[in-house]
Amino acid sequence: MASSLTCTGVIWALLSFLCAAASCVGFFMPYWLWGSQLGKPVSFGTFRRCSYPVHDESRQTMVMVEECGRYASFQGIPSAEWRICTVVTGLGCGLLLLVALTALMGCCVSELISRTVGRVAGGIQFLGGLLIGAGCALYPLGWDSEEVQQTCGYISGQFDLGKCEIGWAYYCTGAGAATAILLCTWLACFSGKKQKQYPY
Repeated sequence: MASSLTCTGVIWALLSFLCAAASCVGFFMPYWLWGSQLGKPVSFGTFRRCSYPVHDESRQTMVMVEECGRYASFQGIPSAEWRICTVVTGLGCGLLLLVALTALMGCCVSELISRTVGRVAGGIQFLGGLLIGAGCALYPLGWDSEEVQQTCGYISGQFDLGKCEIGWAYYCTGAGAATAILLCTWLACFSGKKQKQYPY
Protein backbone atom coordinates (compact mmCIF):
# COMPACT_ATOMS: atom_id res chain seq x y z
CA MET A 1 0.00 0.00 0.00
CA ALA A 2 1.44 3.38 -1.00
CA SER A 3 1.82 6.16 1.54
CA SER A 4 2.18 9.87 1.02
CA LEU A 5 3.93 10.26 4.39
CA THR A 6 7.58 10.12 5.36
CA CYS A 7 8.64 8.13 8.45
CA THR A 8 8.29 11.35 10.43
CA GLY A 9 4.87 11.76 8.85
CA VAL A 10 3.71 8.36 10.11
CA ILE A 11 4.77 9.34 13.65
CA TRP A 12 2.94 12.65 13.16
CA ALA A 13 -0.22 10.86 12.02
CA LEU A 14 -0.27 8.53 15.02
CA LEU A 15 0.56 11.30 17.49
CA SER A 16 -2.08 13.54 15.91
CA PHE A 17 -4.68 10.83 16.39
CA LEU A 18 -3.67 10.34 20.05
CA CYS A 19 -3.79 14.10 20.71
CA ALA A 20 -7.19 14.45 19.06
CA ALA A 21 -8.53 11.42 20.95
CA ALA A 22 -7.24 12.72 24.30
CA SER A 23 -8.71 16.18 23.73
CA CYS A 24 -12.06 14.87 22.45
CA VAL A 25 -12.49 12.32 25.25
CA GLY A 26 -11.54 14.91 27.86
CA PHE A 27 -13.92 17.46 26.34
CA PHE A 28 -16.86 15.07 26.29
CA MET A 29 -16.40 13.63 29.80
CA PRO A 30 -18.02 15.53 32.71
CA TYR A 31 -14.98 15.24 34.99
CA TRP A 32 -13.34 18.66 34.66
CA LEU A 33 -14.26 19.69 38.21
CA TRP A 34 -14.91 17.49 41.25
CA GLY A 35 -16.79 18.39 44.43
CA SER A 36 -19.59 17.17 46.66
CA GLN A 37 -23.11 18.23 47.49
CA LEU A 38 -25.46 16.77 50.12
CA GLY A 39 -22.76 14.18 50.87
CA LYS A 40 -22.64 12.88 47.28
CA PRO A 41 -19.81 13.30 44.76
CA VAL A 42 -20.55 15.82 41.99
CA SER A 43 -18.59 16.51 38.82
CA PHE A 44 -18.84 19.06 36.03
CA GLY A 45 -17.65 19.30 32.44
CA THR A 46 -18.23 22.23 30.13
CA PHE A 47 -21.67 21.04 29.01
CA ARG A 48 -22.30 17.95 31.17
CA ARG A 49 -22.75 17.22 34.85
CA CYS A 50 -22.84 14.17 37.11
CA SER A 51 -25.16 14.18 40.15
CA TYR A 52 -27.64 17.00 40.60
CA PRO A 53 -30.13 18.03 43.31
CA VAL A 54 -33.89 17.67 42.84
CA HIS A 55 -36.75 18.44 45.19
CA ASP A 56 -38.39 15.25 46.54
CA GLU A 57 -42.11 16.08 46.92
CA SER A 58 -42.89 13.08 49.15
CA ARG A 59 -40.19 13.94 51.74
CA GLN A 60 -40.24 17.70 51.14
CA THR A 61 -36.43 17.81 50.91
CA MET A 62 -33.62 18.02 48.37
CA VAL A 63 -32.09 14.73 47.21
CA MET A 64 -29.21 14.01 44.85
CA VAL A 65 -29.86 12.13 41.62
CA GLU A 66 -26.66 10.23 40.90
CA GLU A 67 -26.49 10.10 37.11
CA CYS A 68 -24.64 11.97 34.38
CA GLY A 69 -26.11 13.95 31.53
CA ARG A 70 -26.02 17.07 29.40
CA TYR A 71 -27.70 20.27 30.43
CA ALA A 72 -31.25 20.46 29.06
CA SER A 73 -30.35 23.36 26.77
CA PHE A 74 -27.36 25.46 25.80
CA GLN A 75 -28.71 28.25 28.03
CA GLY A 76 -28.89 25.73 30.90
CA ILE A 77 -25.08 25.65 31.10
CA PRO A 78 -24.33 27.46 34.40
CA SER A 79 -22.31 30.43 33.09
CA ALA A 80 -21.64 32.38 29.92
CA GLU A 81 -17.94 31.53 30.27
CA TRP A 82 -18.72 27.80 30.19
CA ARG A 83 -20.95 28.28 27.15
CA ILE A 84 -18.09 30.05 25.33
CA CYS A 85 -15.69 27.37 26.57
CA THR A 86 -17.96 24.65 25.16
CA VAL A 87 -18.07 26.24 21.70
CA VAL A 88 -14.37 27.14 21.53
CA THR A 89 -13.14 23.78 22.85
CA GLY A 90 -15.56 21.89 20.61
CA LEU A 91 -14.27 23.75 17.53
CA GLY A 92 -10.67 23.05 18.54
CA CYS A 93 -11.40 19.34 19.04
CA GLY A 94 -13.12 19.23 15.65
CA LEU A 95 -10.06 20.74 13.93
CA LEU A 96 -7.67 18.31 15.67
CA LEU A 97 -9.89 15.38 14.71
CA LEU A 98 -10.13 16.53 11.07
CA VAL A 99 -6.34 16.78 10.73
CA ALA A 100 -5.78 13.46 12.55
CA LEU A 101 -8.15 11.56 10.27
CA THR A 102 -6.63 13.17 7.17
CA ALA A 103 -3.15 12.27 8.42
CA LEU A 104 -4.17 8.66 9.02
CA MET A 105 -5.61 8.50 5.50
CA GLY A 106 -2.24 9.76 4.28
CA CYS A 107 -0.70 6.53 5.59
CA CYS A 108 -2.74 4.59 3.02
CA VAL A 109 -3.22 6.97 0.08
CA SER A 110 -0.34 8.07 -2.10
CA GLU A 111 0.01 11.75 -2.97
CA LEU A 112 -2.56 12.87 -0.37
CA ILE A 113 -0.15 14.72 1.92
CA SER A 114 2.46 16.85 0.19
CA ARG A 115 4.90 19.05 2.08
CA THR A 116 2.61 22.04 1.57
CA VAL A 117 -0.47 20.14 2.74
CA GLY A 118 1.49 18.92 5.77
CA ARG A 119 2.42 22.48 6.71
CA VAL A 120 -1.18 23.66 6.29
CA ALA A 121 -2.34 20.73 8.45
CA GLY A 122 0.21 21.75 11.08
CA GLY A 123 -1.19 25.27 11.03
CA ILE A 124 -4.71 23.92 11.49
CA GLN A 125 -3.49 21.79 14.41
CA PHE A 126 -1.86 24.86 15.95
CA LEU A 127 -5.14 26.77 15.66
CA GLY A 128 -7.11 23.83 17.10
CA GLY A 129 -4.71 23.56 20.02
CA LEU A 130 -4.97 27.30 20.67
CA LEU A 131 -8.77 27.12 20.69
CA ILE A 132 -8.74 24.24 23.18
CA GLY A 133 -6.17 26.09 25.29
CA ALA A 134 -8.41 29.17 25.27
CA GLY A 135 -11.34 26.99 26.37
CA CYS A 136 -9.29 25.55 29.24
CA ALA A 137 -8.26 29.08 30.25
CA LEU A 138 -11.89 30.29 30.19
CA TYR A 139 -13.22 27.39 32.26
CA PRO A 140 -12.14 28.75 35.70
CA LEU A 141 -14.03 31.99 35.00
CA GLY A 142 -17.26 30.02 35.52
CA TRP A 143 -16.39 28.78 39.00
CA ASP A 144 -18.36 31.65 40.55
CA SER A 145 -21.70 30.35 39.20
CA GLU A 146 -24.40 29.28 41.65
CA GLU A 147 -24.21 25.57 40.72
CA VAL A 148 -20.46 25.42 41.25
CA GLN A 149 -20.67 27.34 44.51
CA GLN A 150 -23.29 24.90 45.84
CA THR A 151 -20.84 22.08 45.13
CA CYS A 152 -17.64 23.83 46.24
CA GLY A 153 -18.85 25.06 49.62
CA TYR A 154 -19.98 28.58 48.65
CA ILE A 155 -16.37 29.74 48.77
CA SER A 156 -15.43 29.22 45.12
CA GLY A 157 -14.91 32.10 42.76
CA GLN A 158 -13.17 32.82 39.49
CA PHE A 159 -9.85 30.91 39.59
CA ASP A 160 -10.64 29.86 43.20
CA LEU A 161 -11.70 26.22 43.58
CA GLY A 162 -13.03 26.44 47.11
CA LYS A 163 -13.50 22.85 48.27
CA CYS A 164 -13.46 21.39 44.75
CA GLU A 165 -10.64 19.81 42.75
CA ILE A 166 -9.72 19.86 39.07
CA GLY A 167 -10.55 16.51 37.45
CA TRP A 168 -8.62 14.27 35.08
CA ALA A 169 -10.66 15.24 32.00
CA TYR A 170 -9.47 18.86 32.24
CA TYR A 171 -5.85 17.71 32.27
CA CYS A 172 -6.50 15.22 29.45
CA THR A 173 -8.02 17.91 27.23
CA GLY A 174 -5.23 20.37 27.95
CA ALA A 175 -2.46 17.80 27.46
CA GLY A 176 -3.84 16.79 24.06
CA ALA A 177 -3.95 20.44 22.99
CA ALA A 178 -0.46 21.21 24.32
CA THR A 179 1.03 18.22 22.52
CA ALA A 180 -0.72 19.23 19.30
CA ILE A 181 0.69 22.77 19.56
CA LEU A 182 4.21 21.90 20.67
CA LEU A 183 4.95 18.63 18.88
CA CYS A 184 2.43 17.82 16.14
CA THR A 185 2.69 21.26 14.54
CA TRP A 186 6.45 20.85 14.24
CA LEU A 187 6.29 17.24 12.98
CA ALA A 188 3.70 18.23 10.36
CA CYS A 189 6.33 20.35 8.59
CA PHE A 190 8.29 17.18 7.78
CA SER A 191 5.37 14.84 7.20
CA GLY A 192 4.76 14.94 3.46
CA LYS A 193 6.91 13.50 0.73
CA LYS A 194 8.20 15.77 -1.98
CA GLN A 195 5.79 15.40 -4.88
CA LYS A 196 7.04 13.89 -8.10
CA GLN A 197 7.34 16.24 -11.02
CA TYR A 198 5.51 14.87 -14.05
CA PRO A 199 6.57 16.09 -17.51
CA TYR A 200 3.56 17.30 -19.49
